[in-house]
Amino acid sequence: MGEFAGKKLKWGILGTGWIAEQFTKDLIHVTNGEGFAVGSRTQEKADDFAKRHGLPRAYGSYEQLLQDPEIDVVYVATPHPQHHDNVLAALRAGKAVLCEKPFTVNSSELAEMIKLAAKKGLFLMEAMWTRFLPAIVKTREWIKDGRIGEIKLLKAEFGFCADWNPEGRLFNPQLGGGALLDAGIYPVSFASMVFGTHPVRIHSAVQMGKTGVDEQFSVLLDYGVGRSASLHGAIRLNMNNDAHIYGTKGMIHVPSFLNARTASLRVEGAEEEVFTDDRTSIGYAFEAQEVGECLLRGDKESSRISLEESLTIMGILDQLRDDWKLKYPFE
Repeated sequence: MGEFAGKKLKWGILGTGWIAEQFTKDLIHVTNGEGFAVGSRTQEKADDFAKRHGLPRAYGSYEQLLQDPEIDVVYVATPHPQHHDNVLAALRAGKAVLCEKPFTVNSSELAEMIKLAAKKGLFLMEAMWTRFLPAIVKTREWIKDGRIGEIKLLKAEFGFCADWNPEGRLFNPQLGGGALLDAGIYPVSFASMVFGTHPVRIHSAVQMGKTGVDEQFSVLLDYGVGRSASLHGAIRLNMNNDAHIYGTKGMIHVPSFLNARTASLRVEGAEEEVFTDDRTSIGYAFEAQEVGECLLRGDKESSRISLEESLTIMGILDQLRDDWKLKYPFE
C-alpha cells in the first residue's frame, strides 16, 4: 500500500477556468478524494472559485497552492502552453499530479515531466477523461474479449464550430491554438486505445486558418496488416463526434465518444447489445477516482493511460504538426 492508504485525498485545483469548474464540481462524486484548495493568479478569483465550490482554502498564486503541505494531489487546469511549467513546479513541490489534456504542447516537454516524476517518485497522469467513462470501459472490455474479432478500422471525429476570435485560446498561436491539440487529441488518443501500438505510417491533410493555426484536419493512421484509423477534427466545422470500430466479426458504435454515455455492439447473427451509462456526474469524477485508487495502491502512473502511451500520442501530434510546418512561437 502507498503512503496515502486509508485516507481521503485532498485535491488542489491549479487554475480557475471552465475545465477547472467542471472537474471541481464532479469531485463530490469521488469516494477517495475531495476538493480542498484552489490557486489562481489573483486572490479575488481564487476566493470566488473557493466560495462557489465550498473549498476551505484559496490562494492568490500557484506557488502558494503548491506550498500547502496538506494538499495530496494537484489538478493542473491551466491553458496547455502552461502545463509544462505548472506540472514541473508541482512535482518539485512534491505533489502528485493530474494534468489536463493535452499533457503538453510537444513530446520533449512531456519527456522532461516524466523524467522528473520518476526522479521524485511521484504520480503523474494525463487527464484524458474519456478513458475512464463507463461506456468506454465497456467498449474496451468488448474489444479485449474479442467480441468483434480482429479490429480492422476505426473512424472517429471531434469537430465544433467555435465563435471567431483571433485573440482567443482556440485561434491564437501564442496560446497553442488550433484543432489538433484541443479537439484532435481525442480521436488520436482513442485510436491509441483501440490499437494499442504506434502506427507504421501517418498521412494527413490540413486546413490552416488566417491566424496560422490548424482549423480542420483529416488523419489516416496506418497500423499495418490492413488496420487503420480515419480521424478528423475541427474548430470551425460541426461534426457528429462519433466513433465506429469495425472488426472481422462485428462493430462497436460509440455516439459522441469523447463524453460517451452509450455504446452499442453489433455482431452478425446476434441481437444488438447496448450499454447505457446512467451516471449523475458530469464524467470527470471517474478520472479523479482512478488517480485516488492509484495513489492509495502506491502506483506512480495509471495502467489505463500510461505515461509511455501519452508520450507516444504526443509524438504523433508532433509529427503531424511537423508535416504541416506548424510551430508555435514559444517553442
